[in-house]
Amino acid sequence: MKFILARKERMTQIFTEEGKAFAGTVLIATPMTVTQVKSVDGKDGYAAIQVGTGTRKAANTSKAEQGHFKGKGYAHVQEFRLSSEGGTDDAAEVGSEIKVDVFAAGDTVQVSGVTKGKGFQGGVKRHGFHGGSRTHGQKHSEREPGSIGGSGGRAGGRVAKGLRMAGRMGGDRVTVKNLKVLAVDATTNEIIVSGAVPGARGTILEIVSK
Repeated sequence: MKFILARKERMTQIFTEEGKAFAGTVLIATPMTVTQVKSVDGKDGYAAIQVGTGTRKAANTSKAEQGHFKGKGYAHVQEFRLSSEGGTDDAAEVGSEIKVDVFAAGDTVQVSGVTKGKGFQGGVKRHGFHGGSRTHGQKHSEREPGSIGGSGGRAGGRVAKGLRMAGRMGGDRVTVKNLKVLAVDATTNEIIVSGAVPGARGTILEIVSK
């Protein structure tokens, strides 16, 4: 299992020697520091590796974090669960670094992150409702959701739980699977994966290869 945290930058195109073009997303994966290693036999009861990346002023961290991170401050801290003991390619020790060169072109990965927040949206945009008829006396009802309940309805006169309605859209954690690593540049800490990934520019994403 290989993993790293990366920051979404932009989209680009990669051309093969045969002249085929592939859309890809450029991600910046700065080196991560292993801050804790958990094991099944230890007090935690499960196998995982905790990593930190980025910098943060120690004054902006709690005393518990300062003690745990040995006085250092990390902008992002993430834990990756392992399926079994020793599930990483490299022996992970506290203080060791994980860099982008753990991946290579051709690897199959999955990318997880939080999607763009789109605010409060109606049912047509949020759920793809068709809306009402554009003719036959309709005036301001083109984007209305329609009936949501009523006496004798499926819920006995109340609004059924989980009914699709207008509401806040976006800001959900999404995982995109079966993406290909198109290129890796260890000098600039860049990794390019095929297709689109969740989030806006600057979003921190998790890249995992089983």
